[in-house]
Amino acid sequence: MDSEFIRHIPCESCGSSDANSLYTDGHTYCFACETYGEKEVNEVFKEESVTDFLEGEYKALGKRKLSQETCRFWDYQVGTTDNSKVHIANHKNENGITVAQKLRFPNKSFSVKGDIKSAGLYGQWLWRDSGKMVTVVEGELDALSLSQAFGNKWAVVSLRNGAAGAKRDIKASLEWLEKFESVVFMFDNDDVGKKAAVECANLLSPSKAKIAKLPLKDASDMLQAGRVKELIDAVWSAKSHRPDGILNGVDLWEAITTQNSVDSTPYPFEGLNEMTRGCRKGELVTITAGSGIGKSLMTREIAYHLLKSGRTIGYIALEESVKRTGLGLMSIEINKILHFEDHEADDKEMKQAFDATLGTGRVYLYDHFGSTDSDNLLSKIRYLVRGCECDYIILDHLSIVVSGLEDGDERRAIDNTMTKLRSLVEELGCGMLLVSHLRRPSGDKGHEEGVQTSLSQLRGSAAIAQLSDMVIGLERNQQSDNPDETTVRVLKNRWSGETGVCTTLTYGRDTGRMLENGGLY
Repeated sequence: MDSEFIRHIPCESCGSSDANSLYTDGHTYCFACETYGEKEVNEVFKEESVTDFLEGEYKALGKRKLSQETCRFWDYQVGTTDNSKVHIANHKNENGITVAQKLRFPNKSFSVKGDIKSAGLYGQWLWRDSGKMVTVVEGELDALSLSQAFGNKWAVVSLRNGAAGAKRDIKASLEWLEKFESVVFMFDNDDVGKKAAVECANLLSPSKAKIAKLPLKDASDMLQAGRVKELIDAVWSAKSHRPDGILNGVDLWEAITTQNSVDSTPYPFEGLNEMTRGCRKGELVTITAGSGIGKSLMTREIAYHLLKSGRTIGYIALEESVKRTGLGLMSIEINKILHFEDHEADDKEMKQAFDATLGTGRVYLYDHFGSTDSDNLLSKIRYLVRGCECDYIILDHLSIVVSGLEDGDERRAIDNTMTKLRSLVEELGCGMLLVSHLRRPSGDKGHEEGVQTSLSQLRGSAAIAQLSDMVIGLERNQQSDNPDETTVRVLKNRWSGETGVCTTLTYGRDTGRMLENGGLY
């Protein structure tokens, strides 16, 4: 009966850690120094061993540009099973005993013999239990490729089953990895590999993990392409992993020295424009005032000006029909109040007003039919920006949005809605004009009597002030000698920090316009 291979053992003649092979009849053969020997095989040893493991040969893998020496070092063989040639990657436990074989077939399929779960990372048995650096790659051939590039002198290991089991494999060998000063993850240059590298890096102690980037898919491809120097450089230049959002200041030079392109449009009111430097995409601007002061009128003037400046707008007016909103924009164009039944505009003027506003194809309105569900509105806003390419969204007004929520806690409802709106502006990069109410001030006088506005008076929640980039308050004393004059006060200005009274507007009873004295119109 022919003897059978049991496992690889150290060679006393040449010092190889695993090139020596032990067989069931007790003889040994070292493939490194080609020396025969004998060793006693006890029954316990026989029971622990797996006798149906394949025994192959150490051959150079020409296509992979892997040398015979590297294959022998890694105990990576070429054998035959079921009349098919296979690559044999021997997976071992911490004692260097082969506990599993991963067989790679010509069609790139795999099968496993033995218990691969009891093995450590592939190649872990080759290296000391500590050191300056260890690099973790995704597959066995990647491990051989990188190891060969390093002259088989720097610690390299691979996952047992690719990126899919990366986190599990790293957890199982975490104690061993933590003994190294640094751990470099060099997984495949694809989305799966990149994600797995970050997940694994997060498992290690802070500052220990690094992530290497390759120009090609993996280490094997780099070796085959003859780009050995780049492969080695990728390991040494690997950047320390930091959790998302944490940056080292030294990495910001390019961002700091690059001139930002701010996409802004001037307001139609010169005083407001001077203080705020315009209306910018990516910002959430809240316009607030007491009841009947002119929030919607001013907002419509700004929307019209944005439209005339070539911008595309999405208009969501929840207190009026889309017809009323459309007529409001047309009214501004021809300085006539078109929603009055007795307006004096003829058909020619109506067509002119329509063509200059709604007819431009750059005005989109939400025909809400009373539906004000918060999540539904958010999806509509996302569509207006993504699908209709709107630059600015006008939402009039916040209180109606939150009133449609089942939660009776107004403060919490406003907090949640403002957070969603803020996130949406950040996500989409659009500008948003939001109309919000003020709560009645303490004392005998209300805002209709000219009481000064403040951030503390915003109705419902401090989140409105906190999450807005700009807050603009309107003040008008309806009982004064100038009941049509409105003071515009900037309450918050994240752009420049300038706040205070910036201009006054006058309401034209004949035109329905809110115009600045000496302004643009």
